[in-house]
Amino acid sequence: MHVLTLDDGAAANAFAGKRVLVRVDFNVPLRKGKVQDDLRITAALPTLTFLRDQGARVVLVSHLGRPKGERVPELSLAPVAEHISGLGVPCTFAQDTVGPAAQAAVDALTDGDVLLLENVRFHAEETAGDDAFAAELAALADVFVNDAFGTAHRAHASTTLVAHHLPSYAGRLIQKELDALGGALAQPERPFTAILGGAKVSDKIAVIEALLEKADRLVVGGAMAFTFLRAQGHDVGASLVEEDRLDLARDLLERAEAAGVESLLPVDVEEASAFDAKADHRAVKVGHQGPGWMGLDIGPLTMEAFSDAVRTSNTVLWNGPMGVFEWDAFRFGTQAVAAAMAQCPGTTIVGGGDSAAAARKFGVAEQVTHVSTGGGASLEFLEGKTLPGIAALEQAAARASALA
Repeated sequence: MHVLTLDDGAAANAFAGKRVLVRVDFNVPLRKGKVQDDLRITAALPTLTFLRDQGARVVLVSHLGRPKGERVPELSLAPVAEHISGLGVPCTFAQDTVGPAAQAAVDALTDGDVLLLENVRFHAEETAGDDAFAAELAALADVFVNDAFGTAHRAHASTTLVAHHLPSYAGRLIQKELDALGGALAQPERPFTAILGGAKVSDKIAVIEALLEKADRLVVGGAMAFTFLRAQGHDVGASLVEEDRLDLARDLLERAEAAGVESLLPVDVEEASAFDAKADHRAVKVGHQGPGWMGLDIGPLTMEAFSDAVRTSNTVLWNGPMGVFEWDAFRFGTQAVAAAMAQCPGTTIVGGGDSAAAARKFGVAEQVTHVSTGGGASLEFLEGKTLPGIAALEQAAARASALA
C-alpha cells in the first residue's frame, strides 16, 4: 500500500504556515476531569512535534466515548487539552468541532500553535459518515493528517471522508503501525510465530485463517484454546467452549498441519472452582480437569513451551492474553509470554487491545519492537481487511500522483 508520509509533505513544503487538521485518537479514560492513561496521547506527540517544527498551525480532532451525537459534559475533551499542555505542548481548546467557535479558535492560531477541537462525536454526522460534515471540518484547514490508527477501521467523517477534501498524509503513528504490522505479514523474518489468545475462537477466525498462510508456528492460549482442546477430544471441565465452533477448530488444526504450520496448544492449565478472583485454583494436565472446574490460565508446562516458542523466533506477533490476567492468581501465563516477548531477539509486535494492556502492566512495552494502539483496527488489518481510513489515504496519494 502507498500513502504519503509527513516526510513527503515536508519535502513538498505542505505544512509551513498552513492549517493542518490532524485526526488523533484521544479516546482516553477520564476520572474526575483528569486523564488516567495517556498512552494514546503520548503516541501522537511525534506527529505534533514534527508539525510544530515545520511551522504548521495544528488543529486536532478526536472522539471520546460514545455520546451518540449529544453534547455530554463528562465526555468533553477539555481535560485532554489541559493534559497535552502539561506534556510540554501548549494546547488551546475550542468549545465546538465546527461552526463559529471552532472557526474563531482556528483563526487565532499562529505558526507552531496547537488547538484541540471539542469531541467530534458530539455531532451525529460524524459516525453517520456525513460528507457535508466532513466538508465543514475540511474547511477549517489546508491539509489533513490522519494519525488515528485505532479508528482507521471506522468509515466516519473525520477518519475517512475529510481525506477526500484535502491533501492528505499519514502521521508518524499510522506510518509506524503500517510498517510494523504490514512488514510482519508481508516479509517476516523466519521463524514467524503467531501467538493468539482471548476468549473466543469466533473473534479470531479470520486472523487465524490469514496467519495460516504466513506463520511457521501458531500458538493458541486463553479461553479460546479450550474449544480447540475439546475438538481434539479432551475433557475440559466447565471451561469456556464454543460448541458451535468445534468443527471449525478441527478444520483449522487440520489446515495448519497440511500447510506445515506447527500448532501449539496448552498441555496443562490453571483451573479454578469458579469464575472468581479468589476461587480455589490448581494446575492440572489437559484432560484431567475436575467436573465444574474451569481453566482460567495456562499452566507452568505450557508457559515454558510457549515462552520457548517465542524466544526462538525471529518474528513474533502476539494478540490476546493467555488467561484472566487482571486477576493475580491467573496472571502468570500472560506475564510469561510478555517476558518472553521482551527476551526475543527478533521483531516482536503486540497487536493492540488486551495484549497491549498486558504489555504495559508487565513492564515490557518499551522492550518490544512495536505495541499497536489499535484494538479492532489491528485485528481487521491482520485479517487482511481494507481499513477505510487507510484506503482514504491511499486514494489521496493516488490523486496527488496523478496531479504531479
